[in-house]
Amino acid sequence: MKSFLSSRWFQLLLLFVWIAIGTGLRFTHLAGKPPWTDEFVTMVFSLGNSYQTVPLDQAISLDALLQPLQPNPTAGASAVMHHIFTEDVHPPLYFVLAHWWMQLFPASGEYISLWVARSLPALLGVISIPAMYGLAWLAFRSRLVAQLAAAMMAVSPFGVFLAQEARHYALGILWVIASLCCLVVAVQHLKGRTPIPLWLVLCWVVVNSLGVATHYFFILTLTAEAIALTVLWVSDSRLAFKFKTKPEELPPIPNSQFPIPNSQFPIPNSQFPIPNSQLWRIGAVAVGTLVGCLVWIPVWQMSHDPQMTQWIMSDGTFLSLLNPIFQSLAAWVTMLSLLPVEAPSLLVVIISGVVMIGFFLWAIPIFYRGIKALLGQPDTRLATGILGGFVLGAIALFYGITYFLGTDLTRGARYNFVYFPAVIVLVGAILSLNWATANTPNFKQSPDTETLFSQNTKLSSPSTPNFSYFRTRGKVAVAIIGIMGLLSGVTVVNNLGYQKYYRPDLLVPIFQKASSVPVLIATTHNTLVQTGEMMGIAWEFQRADASKKSVLKPQFLLAHQDQEQCISLQGTDCRAFTTLQQTLNQLSRPLDLWLVNFKASVEQDLPNCFAEETTQYHSSVDGYQTQLFHCLSSDSDVSRQP
Repeated sequence: MKSFLSSRWFQLLLLFVWIAIGTGLRFTHLAGKPPWTDEFVTMVFSLGNSYQTVPLDQAISLDALLQPLQPNPTAGASAVMHHIFTEDVHPPLYFVLAHWWMQLFPASGEYISLWVARSLPALLGVISIPAMYGLAWLAFRSRLVAQLAAAMMAVSPFGVFLAQEARHYALGILWVIASLCCLVVAVQHLKGRTPIPLWLVLCWVVVNSLGVATHYFFILTLTAEAIALTVLWVSDSRLAFKFKTKPEELPPIPNSQFPIPNSQFPIPNSQFPIPNSQLWRIGAVAVGTLVGCLVWIPVWQMSHDPQMTQWIMSDGTFLSLLNPIFQSLAAWVTMLSLLPVEAPSLLVVIISGVVMIGFFLWAIPIFYRGIKALLGQPDTRLATGILGGFVLGAIALFYGITYFLGTDLTRGARYNFVYFPAVIVLVGAILSLNWATANTPNFKQSPDTETLFSQNTKLSSPSTPNFSYFRTRGKVAVAIIGIMGLLSGVTVVNNLGYQKYYRPDLLVPIFQKASSVPVLIATTHNTLVQTGEMMGIAWEFQRADASKKSVLKPQFLLAHQDQEQCISLQGTDCRAFTTLQQTLNQLSRPLDLWLVNFKASVEQDLPNCFAEETTQYHSSVDGYQTQLFHCLSSDSDVSRQP
């Protein structure tokens, strides 16, 4: 039985189980959640279409608003890249891949299939599970660590959330994993005082370049890697100075527990200075990556629109100093646990919050002592140090950019994809300590490279960390954390956590309930973000119409203004209210006017219109602020309010 459990067939079968669980979570209810602004960007540009075809400053039909979501058989990859470069702020790699992916599925309706758009990141999310296994095995040379890391990636609510978004973050995670694999292997060569293979240098440069071509924030991953390498080099240089010896003069280290695959050179299991002669290939990686990044500077300058990123700019208030801390904590927590804190029932929300708090009060000491134990063992110190340094470096970058540059990156939890894989590997390594020491009073790593953590050896040194804490938790702790992860993944799948910021599925029923006459939905337009907000509403109306649940035929008005928000009607850049007045004069009455995220002052009276005083029609619904006006015909008495 023991030989079967350690066999490669069992390991492959177990990995397949994690892949199956991860696949089920990522593809269940894939099209159930309404698309939101960023996903519309992906769908429009991946089809090779443009937002500029949507008319502004006039009343338009639902079909005219959703026209960019219609398949375009004549558009190719060149059209995708052209529209990305001229209308968006992201690099084009994912959009081109999504374009090719969508062409594999025949059109089944008038508009693009949301399931098809989300299926590519879902598939990439599934691929990240075996990729995580590979990274963890390279780092710790342990199948146990690799299996646990793959399992946690499969059920991570953060990973499931990103995989169900029609965006590029799932692909970005794969590039982060690949880049970290290169980093880990390179560090192992450096510590073993063996040359970094040229094929690794080339692969690393290619991966880094593709990562930047997927998302500009991948540069944060590269910078965090540079920070981790710098800290490693500085610490080794101090060690060399302490012993007053040159790295090249150090004797070889025999009986290594970490032999590099396909290499005759051992890797030492303790800290030794890195020879400067080996660092030049790291420099080659840096130069090659820099070239891969510089090619995007002209593109970024051409497409950069400060108003597209205005939402993450700090406002300088006292809350802006505190918010990043709580936003970061929320993002870190949901990498492992997320119960139904967005459920309709307040009781469920309270219970979920209490359980999550209790879970982390119990789990934090396990993670803390686990990291301490990993750093205390020679065989795990190197991998833990480099990955831990990478994570801390990335977090430091987030806070540095937030507090010193005034750009609050913590507002977008999805941006944590730049270091998320390293967190999961470290969690896998910590859980492996619990699993391996479940029934063993004493613990020390075995020199067996296939099973790093053994239960049959004695402590060889009184300085070895005490694992009594883990012994009392053991496999039960692993099971609890794993079950919590699975429940959290199910929470995300059922839209009880990590809900979309915009919820038109909640707003459209309000329109249907309140209005029995023709409807005009008006918003101020500044960038394609506002177009996406209205597309979300139109998408829900179209879906309701297809299921015979809607009789309304709304019209839409995107009143353009150069400023995102106008509080004064004076000035040439604040013309949205005038556009609204002119449009109303051209439409027949009676009419219900819904102002949705209308960021222009409505100080003057609208002709023959009166505001609905009911609170539910003058409030906010998950990303949408609404106000309802009933507009009567010119011969009607405005004072006669229903």
